[in-house]
This record gives sequence, C-alpha cells and structure tokens, in this order.
Amino acid sequence: MNKSVKLAHYPVRRALISVTDKKGLVPFAKKLRELGVEIISTGGTAKILKKNKIEVVDISKFTNFPEMMDGRVKTLHPKVYGGILALRDNEKHMEEVVENGIKLIDLVVVNLYKFEETVSKKGASEEEIIENIDIGGPTLIRAAAKNFGYVTVVVDPFDYSKIIRSLKTRGYITDTSRKKLALKAFDMTGNYDQAISNYFRNQLGEAELLDLHYIKQMSLRYGENPHQKAVFFRNPSNNQPNVTNAKVLQGKQLSYNNIVDTDAALELVKDFDIPVVNIVKHTNPCGVASSKKIEDAFEKAHKVDPMSAFGCVIAMNRSCNEKIADYINKKKMFVEIIVAPKFTNGALKKLSKRKNLRLLETGDLYRDSEKIDIKKVAGGLLIQHADTRKVLEKDLKVVSKKKPTKKQIVDMLFARNIVKHIKSNSVIFVKDLVATGIGAGQMSRVDAVNIATEKGGQRVKGSVMASDAFFPFPDGVEQAYKAGIVAIIQPGGSIRDNEVIKRVDELGMSMVFTGIRSFKH
Repeated sequence: MNKSVKLAHYPVRRALISVTDKKGLVPFAKKLRELGVEIISTGGTAKILKKNKIEVVDISKFTNFPEMMDGRVKTLHPKVYGGILALRDNEKHMEEVVENGIKLIDLVVVNLYKFEETVSKKGASEEEIIENIDIGGPTLIRAAAKNFGYVTVVVDPFDYSKIIRSLKTRGYITDTSRKKLALKAFDMTGNYDQAISNYFRNQLGEAELLDLHYIKQMSLRYGENPHQKAVFFRNPSNNQPNVTNAKVLQGKQLSYNNIVDTDAALELVKDFDIPVVNIVKHTNPCGVASSKKIEDAFEKAHKVDPMSAFGCVIAMNRSCNEKIADYINKKKMFVEIIVAPKFTNGALKKLSKRKNLRLLETGDLYRDSEKIDIKKVAGGLLIQHADTRKVLEKDLKVVSKKKPTKKQIVDMLFARNIVKHIKSNSVIFVKDLVATGIGAGQMSRVDAVNIATEKGGQRVKGSVMASDAFFPFPDGVEQAYKAGIVAIIQPGGSIRDNEVIKRVDELGMSMVFTGIRSFKH
C-alpha cells in the first residue's frame, strides 16, 4: 500500500532565491529578512539583493565551492540538495545532515531562464538558445516540489504576497498551500521541458512523441449543445493575438460555439494588411469586405447577406469606432460578438447599451507563422501546420487565352485568401474587394457555385470567382459564367484541366492557376 506524504507545519528559517524574473524580488526579500529568514542566493539575484542592502549568503560560500563555467555550475551540490531533500522527521536523514554539515533549506524561490522568449526572438543564434536551457533551475524546483511535505517552492512572483502573509499570520506555510505550490512548480517544469522538446522537433522535423500542456481557462455553460459539458483550455506558452488571449470588455461569458466562431472570424482578418471586416455564422463567412475606411468595409460586409448575419460574430483588423456602433444601432443588428484590435471610447459607450453583446479586444493583430492545427478523431489526433500560405501575384499562372485585368487580379487574390477560411467544398465571388456570393461546405463544387449565385443575385455580374480546390469538370465554370463571373482563380491539378481551360476560353473568361489547394475540412 502506498503511504501518503506526511504533512506538518514547519517554520521557514532559510530560503534559496535564484530568479530570472526579478519582478517583486526586492520587497519580497526584504520582508523575508524582517521575519528573520536567512537568504542564500546566486549570481545576478544576489547582486540585486546586495545592491538594495539585503543581507545575502552567496551560494559559493554556502557550499564552500565556487560558481564555475560561466554560471553553468553553481547550485548542483550535495549541500544544496541535501538541505532541500532531507526528510525532517527521518532520524537517519537528520543524522546525515549533521554529519555532513548540511543546513536545511525551507523555502526555494526559483524561476527559469527565458527559453521560449529567446527562441521567438528574431535573429537568435542556436548557441544563444541552447545557453537559455536552464539546468539548475528545474532541478531545484523539482527537488523542492518533491519534498513539499517540508519545503515550500515558489515559481511565480504572484505568490510572494501569499507567502509573506502566511508567515506573518501563522509563522509557517500551510500543508495545502505547499502542495498547491508543488503542483504549480511541476506544471512549470513540464511546460518548460515541452518547449525545449518542441524546439528540437522543429529543428529536426521529427515528432515521435506529442505532449500537450494546456491550462484550464474556464468551465463553459455547455458544449455545442446544451446536453454536452465543456471546458476551455489555453496553451500557457501562447501569447498571440487570438480568441484565447482576447480581453472581454463587455458581455456575458462566451459559449463553446462563440469561441469557435470567434476564432474562425478573427483568423481570416489576420490574413490581410488592408482593412477587412468578416461576418461569420457557424464558422463560415457570410459577408467579407475591404475598404479604405473600416466603417465602410463594415457596411459593405453586412450588405453581402444581412439575413444570414442575424446572430453573427464579427471580426475586423482595425479599431471598432463610433461610426460602426452607430450603424449597428441604426440597423438594429443582432450581433453576438465583435472582436477587434481595439475599441474607441465612443464605440464602447454606444455599444454598452447592448448588454448581451460581447466585445473582445485583441491588441495589434499579426499572423502566427508557427501555428498548428489539431483535430481529434476517435482514439487519436491529427496534427498539421496551419494553412498560413498567402497567395501572391507572383504565384499566379495565367492559363486562359484572355488575361485578367489588374483590377481582376486584385479581386482574385482577395477572394483566394478568403476561400481558404470557408468550409470545403467552397467558392466565393468578389467584386471591388467585396464578397458578392459565398457557397460553403457542399459535397459538389458545382452546388457551391449555385448557392453562391443564388445568394449573390444580380450583384454577382462582373465578379471574379475563387475556388478552394480544382474544378473536376467544366460544369462549375459554366454555371459561374451564367451568373456573370468574368475571371476565375483556382489551384488547378485536375486530370481534366485542359477541358476546363478550353471551356473558359470558349466562354471568353479569364482563369489563373495558383498550384495551391486549400481544403478546410
């Protein structure tokens, strides 16, 4: 039978402090000294404490062994680990402590070299990255966390005030607190090791083992449907501008479907440098537009399909301003969520009257080139790099006799970089950087063309069409021509490409191939 760790109350007489994150360090250390706690410290941490006239015992004096190899070896010593790992109620351990002149360490305050920050830094060399793999730090943390029955481990400056408060009021750290801090410590070292593994995997292109470390963000009211329970987890190492990290300025808690739709809406507008508004229902765009002014793009996007926009999620890549708020209120739009880099004070004031409208602020938007997609299947996971490929004019190959105009090319590129965000099979019609018809999620590509045509009506005439994959037959092209489409952008790659090109030429249309398919399943 496994025995539980015996927990008890132990005073904090001696602390080892060695931190990379110096936030709150000096006031914390001062208060420890005021409480009579002896402080052992290393390198830069010791220098800062001494500079602030805080009494410190250098690690080299404590171990009677010098720090060496540019600080690579400083805490790796029996006097340190014996002081941390000794079981205080084990007679043999305590005898060995005395025999070897070991002093007990009751509090270990350590955080780690900034490995992930170094990896993400532009121009960081491999040598610099490797030097930021912490060895002593994780070892100290794990040793203290393992011995949580007697030793308190602190890895987050946020916990400093709790430690001081507990020592002042009780004279010790409670059993439960030590155990919770140990869990936090093991989570930190686990995530740290995972970041290092990911770095080497990315360098070598090898992934034999996948470990996912996510922190619970919140419990949700329910999942996709009311009878399904759901929880939202976040990647603690991800600081990108996205739905997970967005700040909720207004409105009730996001639901499961809200989060999914907001992610789909936001990721599309992040693909563009020009002002873009994306209106989403059930993860698919029902209105997308660009204009010089974001408020004009908003109005144009809404007019694409106002009926489908009922109960929508809206994303934009510019600040949401007062004019947009006025338009929403004037049209009495029913909007679930608006997500934007920023909201002006005027917009917030006018939208605050809509208590059920959620407003999410992301900060400046940019594309995450390292993003991965994870899909679950029964008993397994599928992992892929996200489709972050942006098609540019240089990627286009004109395959028709008639060349597209410059204006058509601009519209085609806009359409192509939207269609990858629409569920397959999909097409989108665009004219003047405004979606004129969208056909999403059809089993047949020609059906997607028909739906986009029906949705677009008369405004389709003169539009270009983008398709997420090749046309296997000329029928989709023929239906597009009847609707008034004048130019087509598609990947190509069908065994019937020549038939499709021939029909395009017969109909007097223009067509370009990108060579890049963008299925979204």
